[in-house]
Amino acid sequence: MARSRQFIQLKTELPGPNSRALIARREASMPAGFGKSTQIAVRRAHGALVEDVDGNILLDFAGGIGALNVGHTPAEVVAAIKAQAEQLIHICALVATTEPHVALAEKLNSIVPISGPTKAMIASTGAEAVEQAVQIARAATGRPAVIAFEGAYHGRTLLTQTLTSKYALFKKGFGPFAPEVYRAPFPYLYRTAVGTDLSDAQKLELVWEAFERLLVAHIMPEHVAAVVIEPVQGEGGFIPAPKAFMRRLRETCTRHGIVLVVDEVQSGMGRTGRMFAIEHYDVEPDIITLAKSVGGGMPIAATVGRAELMDKVHLGGLGGTYSGNPVACAAALQAIALIERDNLCARAAHLGQLAGARLRQMQERYAIIGDVRGLGAMLALEFVADRQTRQPLSVERTWAIVQDVANHGVLAIRCGLYSNGLRFLFPLVITEAQLHEGLDVVEEAIARADAQR
Repeated sequence: MARSRQFIQLKTELPGPNSRALIARREASMPAGFGKSTQIAVRRAHGALVEDVDGNILLDFAGGIGALNVGHTPAEVVAAIKAQAEQLIHICALVATTEPHVALAEKLNSIVPISGPTKAMIASTGAEAVEQAVQIARAATGRPAVIAFEGAYHGRTLLTQTLTSKYALFKKGFGPFAPEVYRAPFPYLYRTAVGTDLSDAQKLELVWEAFERLLVAHIMPEHVAAVVIEPVQGEGGFIPAPKAFMRRLRETCTRHGIVLVVDEVQSGMGRTGRMFAIEHYDVEPDIITLAKSVGGGMPIAATVGRAELMDKVHLGGLGGTYSGNPVACAAALQAIALIERDNLCARAAHLGQLAGARLRQMQERYAIIGDVRGLGAMLALEFVADRQTRQPLSVERTWAIVQDVANHGVLAIRCGLYSNGLRFLFPLVITEAQLHEGLDVVEEAIARADAQR
C-alpha cells in the first residue's frame, strides 16, 4: 500500500474491492468498446478531491477530461441546479422559452472574442456544437467542403468522427465516413522533419506549404465552407498551434471567404490562462464551439458565431430536444460566474507555471519524457522510447504509467496521436499543495517506468 500523504488517503489497495465489483458490473452490462482510463469507481467528489466507493481519497488530474475547471460540486453550481430543478427540469426550447436559456446565450455572446454582433446556439455536447458549426458554415457559404487537421478530435457523430483524426482508436470499422472532409497537417513541430537540424520557423514553413498545397492538389478554396481547428489540440496531444500559423490561417480564410471555426471544447473556459485559448493569438474566429467546462460538469455545449453567419440557416434547421435545457443552462451561468469572480483564468496561468516547471524538471531527470508542452494549465508530457529518434513509447507502456499513477491515488488520462502522452486537466480550484502532491505521485510512477527502459 502507498505511503500516507496529506490529501491522498488510501484505505485499500487501488482499485479496491468495491471498485472491482462495480467495474465488473459495468463490463457485464455495457459494451466492451466503451473505454475507461482507470479501474476506479467513484462515490463523491469536491474541489479536486475524489472519494471512491471503497472510501479512498484521490486527487483528480483528469477533471472530467476538461469538464471541471471550476472543480467538483462547487456550492454555487449545486445550488443553481437544485433551485432550477425545483422550478422546471425540461420544457424543450422548440416548444417554449426559458429565462436560463436566453440568459446563457446573452452571456456567451458577451464573452466570446468575436467583434460585432454574435448569436449563440445552445446544444448538449461538443460534437453537436461542432456539427452545428459546420452546418452553419455550409448554409452561409453555399459550399460543401470542410478542412480539418491531423491529430484533431471533434467528436463521435458521423460528421465529427470524420473530422477526427487518430483512426485506429476512434474510427476503425466505422466507415464509410462523411464526404467532403479534407485533412491538413497540424504544426506538430516536435514530430516535423525529425532528424534534421531545421529550426521551428523552418518546420512551420514546411507545414504551411503543405496546407497551401492541399488547396491546390485536393480542393480549391472556393469550394471550402469551413476550416475547423483546435487552438490547442486536445486528444492530439495538447499541442498549441504556433501564433504565426493561426494568423496565416485567418488571413487565408478571410481572403477566400472561408469560415474559420475554432473548437474550444477542451481549451476554453479559462483552461489556458485566458477565457478562450484563441485570445492568445490576436486572431478572431468566425464561429467558436464550446462545451465541457462551460457547464460546470453538466452536459451542455454551444456554437457561438457572427450573427450574419448564424442567421443564414433556414427556420427549423437548428434545434434539439435538450438544446437549452434549463437545469444545464442554470449550471452554466453559475460556472461562468465562478470563473469570472474567482479569476480562474489568472489561476490557470499560475498553476500552469508551477506544474510546467515541475514537468520540465522531470524531463531533465527521466529520458522517457521526450517533450513537455501546453498552454496555461493545459499541459502534457509525451513519452518516448528513444529521445534521439523520438520513437513513441508503446501504448502498453504508456497505459501502464496511467494505471500506476491511478493506483497510487491520482486519476489521469492519456492523450496524443500515438497514445503516448499524459495530459493534465486538474480543476483550476486545486490548491498548490494538492497540485504538488499529485505531481509527486506522477513523478514516482515515471521514475519506475524510466528505470525499466
